[in-house]
Amino acid sequence: MLHVKHFTYEILLQSLDARRKPDVHWQLRIRVISDELKGNRYDARPRLIIPYRMQQQHVVVTGSGPAGFFAGFVLQKAGYRVTIIEKGPMTNKRYEDILNFEAGSAFKANSNYCHGEGGAGTFSDGKLTSRTKGIALEKQFVFESYVNAGAPEEILYLAKPHIGSDNLRVVIPTLRRQFENLGGKILFETEVTSLRIRGKKCTAVITANSEIPCDLLILAPGHSSYNTYRMMHDHGILFRNKPFAIGVRVEHPQELINLSQWQTNQLPGVKAAEYKLTFTSSEKLPVYSFCMCPGGKVIPSAPDDYQNIVNGVSDYARNSPFANSAIVVGIDPGKIIKKEPDFLETLNWLELLERKIFDLTGSYQIPGQRISDYIHQKTSSSIPLNSFPFGVFPYNFEELLPAEITKSLREGMIDFCEKIKGFETGLMMGLESKTSAPVQVLRDEHRRCEGFDNIFVIGEGSGYAGGITSSAVDGVKLAIELVNR
Repeated sequence: MLHVKHFTYEILLQSLDARRKPDVHWQLRIRVISDELKGNRYDARPRLIIPYRMQQQHVVVTGSGPAGFFAGFVLQKAGYRVTIIEKGPMTNKRYEDILNFEAGSAFKANSNYCHGEGGAGTFSDGKLTSRTKGIALEKQFVFESYVNAGAPEEILYLAKPHIGSDNLRVVIPTLRRQFENLGGKILFETEVTSLRIRGKKCTAVITANSEIPCDLLILAPGHSSYNTYRMMHDHGILFRNKPFAIGVRVEHPQELINLSQWQTNQLPGVKAAEYKLTFTSSEKLPVYSFCMCPGGKVIPSAPDDYQNIVNGVSDYARNSPFANSAIVVGIDPGKIIKKEPDFLETLNWLELLERKIFDLTGSYQIPGQRISDYIHQKTSSSIPLNSFPFGVFPYNFEELLPAEITKSLREGMIDFCEKIKGFETGLMMGLESKTSAPVQVLRDEHRRCEGFDNIFVIGEGSGYAGGITSSAVDGVKLAIELVNR
């Protein structure tokens, strides 16, 4: 006991301890601040320092996802002239296009769950967990920026923070307005189609309507912009293959997951139970859950025409009756394609797989299979109630994925059925192929493209980051390094 009468406090960390069911409880780490505590001096948390350097240099950033936006945001704060170029529309227009698409209107290649203001992260659960080490100051800056733009303050201390898709639709435009109030410029519905290269430098980016000069070019294409990868390659930016993962999204009633994880239908003050599953198959391939969305829904997340893939989202309340998660297999593209492919062959292989799903029906309906039927290698006779907006039809995933993946995926599903009671009753849905970029840019320790003096590639599209937090931090780190050089 501290034995003080006058004090304030702040929560440093809050996490849910569910190890001894049904005794599930919160664990908190709290800092107490009081003048009565002798010999204790309160030191505020250190903050990221952004030096101001009045610069005439014009920085062009392509992509307004977490990496691109935060790189531009920090540089604008530091006194640079920054223009962010985004192929898709503002959030409100993007959301309207998504709702119209799910109501039956045509798919828009530049305005969907993957493309538009804020990148793919705008329409996600807004999960902010990250395993990256040594990013405390940059991570705090990103989180505080989100809070200042309207995100829940609890993201500053929750062990598993999330903003929620509904909150992100408010937070992202607010951040954009803050950037513009600093003097930053953002061009929407403008796609970069080419680069003007002279020697080792990019002097301008070319769009359908204009040529925009730049002193520094920061490329933040995200994990789905394959055409941008190809354009970069055409201008001498080098890529290599990297391991990635593909699989399916599984969905269960949220109550089933709650019962398995908590041994009760609900807990006061806790939204919905989560899970994290891992397994190593007999093929020595990792099988694991990814982007688990409690109280969420499965969405059509195609990045381009005639492709059909899925993802998961959930709002801040996480109050949907369904829980979903990707269950994927980590792969080396060389072992699947049966040779060591160049990165273009890897992109082509993935695109063909994504188009194969679309070609099954020529629509955005997706294949589905009960987990129990998949384990026993039979096509499901019916599809249970689910959250997907376009319909799910019975299909045998043996005919969809390569044999090495289906074998490992089946072994993983069997293992997960032992870890979560009732897991076998769930539904496998669609193709999940965008857990991370399938390729990696060759860049130096300063995030500069190999062979170039003023071109930088960051975020998920670089192959060095994954998720909102690590991508945003990648952008912040680059910006601080440019300011301090």
